[in-house]
Amino acid sequence: MSKQVKFTIDGTQVTAPEGMGVVDAAKMAGIDIPVFCHHPKLEPVGMCRMCLVEIGRPMRDRATGQFVIENGAPKIQFLPKLETACTNKVEEGMVVLTQTQSGKAKDGQKGTVEFLLTSHPLDCPICDKGGECPLQNLTMAHGPGKSRFIYDEKLRLGKRVPLGELIVLDQERCIQCARCVRFQDEIAGEPVIGFAERGRAMQIVSFSDPGFDSVFSGNTTDICPVGALTTVDFRFEARPWELEAAASICTQCPVGCNTTLNTRREAKAGGDFVVKRVMPRQNEEVNEIWICDKGRFAHHYTDSKKRLIKPLFRKDKKLTRASWDAATKLAADHFLAAKKDFLILASGRLANEDLFNLKSLADLSGGKAYLYSHMGGGELTSLVGVSNGTNFGSMGKGNTIIVVASDLYEEAPIWYLRVKQAAERGATLIVLNPRETKLERFATHALRYDYGDEAKFVHDLGKKGKVGEAFTSAENVIILFGSEGLGAAGTASLASACAKLLNDNGFVGKPNNGLIGVWERANDQGAWEIGFHVEEDLAKALKGKAIYIVGADPVADDPKLAKALGGAEFIAVQDVMETETTEIADVVLPAQAFTEREGTLTSGERRVQRFYPAVPPTGDSKPDFSITSQIARHMGIILEGTLVSAVFDILSDSIKSFEGLNYARLAEVKEQLPIVGRGDLYYGGTTYENTQGLGAHLSAAATRGETVSIPRVHASREAAPHPKEKELLAVPINKLYDRGTTVLASDLLHERIGDARVALHPETAKRLGFEEGQMVNVSFNGTSGDAVVRLDESISHGIALVPRSMGIAIREPVPVKVRSKVKA
Repeated sequence: MSKQVKFTIDGTQVTAPEGMGVVDAAKMAGIDIPVFCHHPKLEPVGMCRMCLVEIGRPMRDRATGQFVIENGAPKIQFLPKLETACTNKVEEGMVVLTQTQSGKAKDGQKGTVEFLLTSHPLDCPICDKGGECPLQNLTMAHGPGKSRFIYDEKLRLGKRVPLGELIVLDQERCIQCARCVRFQDEIAGEPVIGFAERGRAMQIVSFSDPGFDSVFSGNTTDICPVGALTTVDFRFEARPWELEAAASICTQCPVGCNTTLNTRREAKAGGDFVVKRVMPRQNEEVNEIWICDKGRFAHHYTDSKKRLIKPLFRKDKKLTRASWDAATKLAADHFLAAKKDFLILASGRLANEDLFNLKSLADLSGGKAYLYSHMGGGELTSLVGVSNGTNFGSMGKGNTIIVVASDLYEEAPIWYLRVKQAAERGATLIVLNPRETKLERFATHALRYDYGDEAKFVHDLGKKGKVGEAFTSAENVIILFGSEGLGAAGTASLASACAKLLNDNGFVGKPNNGLIGVWERANDQGAWEIGFHVEEDLAKALKGKAIYIVGADPVADDPKLAKALGGAEFIAVQDVMETETTEIADVVLPAQAFTEREGTLTSGERRVQRFYPAVPPTGDSKPDFSITSQIARHMGIILEGTLVSAVFDILSDSIKSFEGLNYARLAEVKEQLPIVGRGDLYYGGTTYENTQGLGAHLSAAATRGETVSIPRVHASREAAPHPKEKELLAVPINKLYDRGTTVLASDLLHERIGDARVALHPETAKRLGFEEGQMVNVSFNGTSGDAVVRLDESISHGIALVPRSMGIAIREPVPVKVRSKVKA
């Protein structure tokens, strides 16, 4: 707890932490000081001068250093000029007079607004920021009634200047507050935009190629205090006052960012409600007030023309419409007949309630339930995973964070931000990877290992000199493990090594300690907690079975799986959209998107959070848990299928880690700092305050005091193949913008998705006769695909990096042949 000081604002005595800015201290006391350039998440710069106030400080005797006392109180001395409240820190005995008590401060703020408006366009009626614009609001509150400046002297600048393919700049509206520039530098750590020129000619420009090359670019539009920065997705699409708001959770990665879905009824959508934009919702222990661009823009699949709207079954080799009763009964009859050959394949896109009903159906019918994932080891996070009280935001000096086999920037961008910030606060950051990643710039120690040596490297970490000392001497340790260069067996071995390292050294069972999986989907963690497992040889497991596929598209993902499904006895597919897997199904069941229903998701940090419906259901679609319940009923099994909250109650009564949780607890909120909300947009931006739930952590076995037994780490090198002499080993990596079903539907992301690529070391490429940008064919195990060659000196010789979900079906390391085609 930092030292508290007492001072006075407008005659009110206020207590605040020593060193806090006057603006922020006033905000905590419920006193508003208007700002433009200041933002509570950024360092103060005093650029806009909107926060001008009078500040008096106690006089001190130069000889003794003691306060000068007058009439029984310290004598206060005011400077002759106004001062910026954002750059001045609170002091004991300070006296602050704001615009409500000081005519001088009021005139200063009025003058600031007048100067800002000298060359600001009068286009509020068509500006996207209109209705949620700090400049508009503060002009009404503090500005002059009319301008003394000549209209013809206003600058005429670019009205639509693309900074990148996602963000557009209106140069006339920019007030040079530098919020966007500072966000990219201080928060994102990517100074890809900045100022060019000086004086009235100063403008925001992009320094990167491609333009505004950052996965956090959309956040700059949230904190821009005017309509200078807009997203191509929302530009001229709706007015803020037309929009409804619904609390939700991002479903694109395991972070579990809190979001708000803004919706309205659309004429061009036939009068239906549609999602117009995705906005951040404050949760300081999860995503603070930020979201990545994938989470912001990859929602368009929910209103795609490929949405499934009616149940279908195959008749005369064609899929035709069926009633819900007929379609679910047909599926149930085949599942019953299959007996032990009944198999459920579900993905982490589903809610906890959906997964629980699916697992219950498998257990009660004698079938099996598999998680559709290339990562193993999730059962270990239930044993030694992070639990209640864990918060990256509270980690700093004395804490250690280890990231192994994961490129957080590409796999979980907000975790990248929060781990980076923890390192900047003094936490020891250890990054273990065979190649360079963006996080290394902020690492205390960056160590390399050969692909295939992940588990062994982690096992020996405590013996590695300074790095080992940084680990063993830490107060708290969190390890994040990923799947770079690994398949299911390899990640299971790595998870075992990480869990054993933590458990043996006592870094489990307490806040800010434990294991985190960097999963590929939003609720993979929930699936592991509920009892799903990953099958290493999935193709073999699928052959000859009656299969219930939910929220997955294995046919499009992997030709081997497509071939295996060709030999299945019966296939029922339950999904939101038409996919290549629905095309081969015997029964197709339309599910509601996350925007159309409520439920819960479990983040990789094992935090359970609620999401709420934002738009009406599409067609006759139903929630996944309800569809599963209907199938179960035809099989003579009773599962809750009406109330999603009731399913969660049954779940929490059945699974130890969920014990004590319910929808009411998940909806609880508490005061968060900084204080942001829609009531004072000039302070925190257009981020939504959180009024519908901060979620709650699951317990882990170690937290509950149970005896924890960690499985033996695989010693065999077969679990993670190594490159052999004169052989090229393809290793899978993860890419933020891929060709997945939920991403590809967003046309505006296609430029960022790009072509399939294969990355080689320059010497390896030279040996094979390839050049940068050359088109090649990549083939292994009967699978092939075209890719563009990219050169990377940080890659080991004999290694080819192949991104997952980009058209080449790679799930684990495999020997590969790369043949020349034509230049791209």
